Amino acid sequence: MVLLKGMKSLRKVGFLIALFLMIMSILSTQNIVKAQGKVRAPELSGAKSWLNTDKPLSIAGLKGKVVLLDFWTYGCINCIHIIPDLKRLEAKYPNNLVVIGVHSAKFTNEGDTENIRNIVLRYGLEHPIANDSDFKIWEQYAVNAYPTQVIIDPAGYVIGTAVGEGYAEGVDKIIGATVEDFRKKGLLDEKPLKFALERARVGDLPLAFPGKVLADAATRRLYISDSNHNRIVVTDLNGKFIETIGSGKAAWADGDFSAAGFNRPQGLALDGSRLYVADTENQRIRLIELRTKKVSTIGGTGNLEDFTGEGGAALKTGLRSPWDLSLVGKLLFIAMAGSHQIWRMDLEKNILEPFAGTRVEARLDGKLALSGFAQPSGLVSDGKNLFVADSESNIIREISFQKETVETLVGGDLYEFGDADGEGDDVRLQHPLGVTLYDGKVLIADTYNHKIKLLDPVSRTVKTFLGTGKSGQSDGKAPTFYEPAGLSIAGGKLYVADTNNHAIRVVVLQTKTVSTLKIEGLTPPAETKTETENYSPNLRENKTETKEVGANADNSLVFQIKLPEGFHLNPNAPNRFEIATDDPGKVKITSAAQKFSQLPLTIPFQTAQTGSANLKVKLTVYYCREDNTGACLIKTLAWQIPLKIAADKKDLNKIELQETLVGK
Repeated sequence: MVLLKGMKSLRKVGFLIALFLMIMSILSTQNIVKAQGKVRAPELSGAKSWLNTDKPLSIAGLKGKVVLLDFWTYGCINCIHIIPDLKRLEAKYPNNLVVIGVHSAKFTNEGDTENIRNIVLRYGLEHPIANDSDFKIWEQYAVNAYPTQVIIDPAGYVIGTAVGEGYAEGVDKIIGATVEDFRKKGLLDEKPLKFALERARVGDLPLAFPGKVLADAATRRLYISDSNHNRIVVTDLNGKFIETIGSGKAAWADGDFSAAGFNRPQGLALDGSRLYVADTENQRIRLIELRTKKVSTIGGTGNLEDFTGEGGAALKTGLRSPWDLSLVGKLLFIAMAGSHQIWRMDLEKNILEPFAGTRVEARLDGKLALSGFAQPSGLVSDGKNLFVADSESNIIREISFQKETVETLVGGDLYEFGDADGEGDDVRLQHPLGVTLYDGKVLIADTYNHKIKLLDPVSRTVKTFLGTGKSGQSDGKAPTFYEPAGLSIAGGKLYVADTNNHAIRVVVLQTKTVSTLKIEGLTPPAETKTETENYSPNLRENKTETKEVGANADNSLVFQIKLPEGFHLNPNAPNRFEIATDDPGKVKITSAAQKFSQLPLTIPFQTAQTGSANLKVKLTVYYCREDNTGACLIKTLAWQIPLKIAADKKDLNKIELQETLVGK
């Protein structure tokens, strides 16, 4: 749980105070505080924008539905933990419950609507999201921590509040009882609601939100956590496709490469022919035997509720969002993002145990057992020290194996972030997720700043290495990135998991020249190819002037859609047109709705009687970069076309509709 107010900095807080905060945090997740009396729910006003809906929602407009407000920010691991709970509730009460995510950004980068849209796609969220970056809704509901959930009954009154995670059963009981109560009273609206979802076709891209990457110079192999495709992709260092590991289905399954199942895998560690995987949303550590082509589970129970914070036999010990791995001898170190700790696994004894961190979410240096982390997400070791990208504290830590201490090298604190090079505490990072070693220094994936930075651990200085600070996907000597998260070096090249660009970027270290890795032959898993019809993402509506056509004539609509330079129509996506008329007696349409795979597009229609009529046309276009990396963009174009049908006009009529699309 993240407290937004009242915890500006914990770096000088004593251990007893930190322990008290931890206990209070844990206790606060165990209860749902039911509202006393009748408390009218404030309206949902002040959001900068809305996602997964074509219009803002209101409490008044949802009368008759149970509403669950989920206050969150997308970098918060506790917020990520409750996403499965939300999905289960939505599936259980599809006609009675409306979940609304209120995204109140902690980081500057998280307040950008396009970045939130990427997270909506990344985690498959299908409920409306309000971008509350100005904290208007947050303040109206007197929220002070992430995540917070507020339950509102069908009459518009607050009936429950929950702070933290781990209370899905209690929320379910309140919703269930409320549904039954209002159903008996005849005050429940049980008509299903449909929303205009943001679902993009990331499934039709070769990679989907790759989280981590591992380059091995000895075998000239590149291993990629293709996180949203739930698999590991193997290529050579030049991008020649070798194989995929995992079925692509979000699942937990051991077995051969085609049958194995992962769930948003992240960190990787290699020991000869044994590849270890942090299977993050399966809450497990997996082992891939590259020679025998088998996948097995070696740590974790798969259940967040099994996590006690205590060590034990590896397969009987619960884990909390293992995010990255680093192998030192026979010890596998684990960035346990969900418990704000570093764990280790003894691979010979098959024992999992905490290594550093008290589970307090804080910047606390000192002895291993008394230290505090905040969502550690990146690890690398030189054999003597373990370097940690401590993402929520916006700092880089150094763990000394000899001294058994944790020390902050550079950066700010939980709420001290930004983009500033410099020395020690003057350095500002923004949610760094990855680290790797380079010539005695540490390269940092400064994720929310869209940069790669270089840290000298001796002088404790940081300089920008690559990136402009603006999101993008430009190659060359002035490159741009989009939330890079994983780094690895081999053969004089730095490989970057450029997560929101759905790409692996390659940096020639000697010249600092960047290119985008092309993986010929890599296709998305079949399981991700889903149809996305009956919704209108990124809708733009137009009304044309009146068009004159002849009666009893064959006519056609011709769509002249100009794509941005460097983009092509994605023929595998559900590009689709729909055409309708308000007077079918005057206008006859051969194909009212159909998919298409090329542009320009011609749609025939016939006219009969003279008079006036209207055509309503909708065209949804999916277009991608020519190299098939980066997000496939979606645009829905709609036109209203008034028609004048004249008796004396006999010529064949073509009505051209022109539109120029942009690259972002």
